[in-house]
Amino acid sequence: HEVMEPYPCLCESPDAREIEWSLRMKVMNHETVDDDKVISPTFTVPWRIEFRPFNMDFSVNTAKDANGRSLGYAQAHHPVSDLDRDLPALPRSTFRVDRDATQVKANLAEDLIGDILPVTLQNQSLRWVLGPSRYAIMLMGDEAFMMAMADHPDGIRNLYDRIRDELLAYMDWQEAEGLLTLNNDNDFIGSGSYGFTRDLPRPGSGSPVRMHDLWGNVNSQETICVSPAMFEELVYSAYAAVAARFGLTYYGCCEPVHALWESCISKLPNLRKVSISAWCNEQTMGDYLRGGSIIYSRKPSPNFIGIGGFDESAFRVHILKTLSAARGCPLEFIFRDIYSLKGDLGRAGRAVRIVRECIDAAR
Repeated sequence: HEVMEPYPCLCESPDAREIEWSLRMKVMNHETVDDDKVISPTFTVPWRIEFRPFNMDFSVNTAKDANGRSLGYAQAHHPVSDLDRDLPALPRSTFRVDRDATQVKANLAEDLIGDILPVTLQNQSLRWVLGPSRYAIMLMGDEAFMMAMADHPDGIRNLYDRIRDELLAYMDWQEAEGLLTLNNDNDFIGSGSYGFTRDLPRPGSGSPVRMHDLWGNVNSQETICVSPAMFEELVYSAYAAVAARFGLTYYGCCEPVHALWESCISKLPNLRKVSISAWCNEQTMGDYLRGGSIIYSRKPSPNFIGIGGFDESAFRVHILKTLSAARGCPLEFIFRDIYSLKGDLGRAGRAVRIVRECIDAAR
């Protein structure tokens, strides 16, 4: 909202404003940020798809920041307090697609701008929902989950097996309903990354699209304080089962991955990109990935741009450190979790220019 202040929406109806906002966001990004984001000559309408985990509503209480934005939350209730008693009683997840509402949105966009931009339907429902650990925390809460890993490991295995089965059922349902759309072009694949690749869809694939034609995104931010041995023993198999369904896998978000790399993450099926967050050991991951095909997907610290004054010299050192650590690796930069530019709306564009200068200097 801060960077969009110079690009106010003029439409009055909510549906028209939604379309206008999407278009103005692209204009803003080109004029203000000028990064490598590609603007496609189409307008995308997402399928209206609902995934209701365990057929429950997981209500939350939110916390507001100084500007009134909801940036923090606490879940009001966790339905599993006793794994042996409560896990078998959990209902199956439910899935629903509203084809009529989707078509209404597409028809409106077609009527308003279809003579300028072709309107396409896209499935965006799988971008963030396929990481098993998020559901473990939704069901149990952090403290009970962590204690159970030590006190009742068999129960945790059963928990992850059940979550795995729910996620695979959701993926199977989408395939059977013909809802999947390719994401191998200028398509957001989760964790800030885009899906450009010639390796998808799989050779010989046709219509309808299958899961093995797609990028998938999984992470396990919730288990950052779990040891590599415990992660391998209790958590990893569920992730491997989900990742095996994709054509290509992007792993990670903000969690550090270096401690889990050799024992688990490097073995994930179809792995092509791995998140190197601000909490990750850059040099270690560069040593692991150098000379291979897995992309070093770097997320620099957001603090340089989003907190206080913009120390351009320190930011330049930060970027040069990444370029040194990732030398010999396929590399992309993704800037995430910048919640404010502190009133300096040109800051993001300057950061992009500095990154480009550093890349040129490091060649």
